[in-house]
Amino acid sequence: MMQVQGALLSRGRLHLQHGPIDLVIGVDGARDIAFDGAETRLNTVLAELMNEIDLLRLCDGPAPKGAVARKMWEAAQAHEGFVTPMAGVAGAVAETVLDAMLHTADVKRAYVNNGGDIALHLSGDATFNVAMAGLGGAALGKITLDAQSKVRGIATSGQGGRSLSFGIAESVTVLAETASVADVAATLIAGAVDLSNHRSIRRVSAQDIREDADLGSREVVVSVGELNVQEIDRALQNGVQRARHMQSQGLIQAASLHLRGQSRQIELNSEKVLEHA
Repeated sequence: MMQVQGALLSRGRLHLQHGPIDLVIGVDGARDIAFDGAETRLNTVLAELMNEIDLLRLCDGPAPKGAVARKMWEAAQAHEGFVTPMAGVAGAVAETVLDAMLHTADVKRAYVNNGGDIALHLSGDATFNVAMAGLGGAALGKITLDAQSKVRGIATSGQGGRSLSFGIAESVTVLAETASVADVAATLIAGAVDLSNHRSIRRVSAQDIREDADLGSREVVVSVGELNVQEIDRALQNGVQRARHMQSQGLIQAASLHLRGQSRQIELNSEKVLEHA
């Protein structure tokens, strides 16, 4: 198997790529040591996942043995409804690489961004700011976190992303205590932003798009036609309902849902972290 490919980016960041895994990493502190820890750990991640890939594509399969796979499985188990551990793969990989960095280096702030799913470490007076963007790069708002926040994971899902979706959300961003839980939650909330049996929404079997899809023969959205204002509102409210239920269970801290120029924000009263564009 090929080795991890790495390159330094502007502002002292590191880009690591290994097969389909594509990370951008930032560190304030012992940067070189942390970067070495990240690269060393990433070299083992893909092989670990492939060893249990069939198990990770099951909704009700037994607990896997690998550390990354276990994070994925536990995140999926925390949520209700049909979801496989694969829904948390990007967040779990980001978490795992971040854990390796923190184990090898004393850092004040660090993040691992895996295609928009982010695992964070903040301490002292460190802060983290990130912009939310929709399809085509349109600005949707920004997220501001400090070390006192419980949020250590950010994930985004929706149409146009890397994964197949049951719903029509253009973008759903979720903030949670871990990146793997945020990843699964974003997938499920994006899937809940939907309108049943709508003539403008085209769906096909997931297996018709990807033979090895973990969603099997379940139908996923492939295109969304014209929707009126009331329909957009109803679809978003379906997602809001799912997000608020997750929040009441303590699974997520906040969420931002977007569809056709409309947005909905869900936050904890005690913590203002989302700002709509």
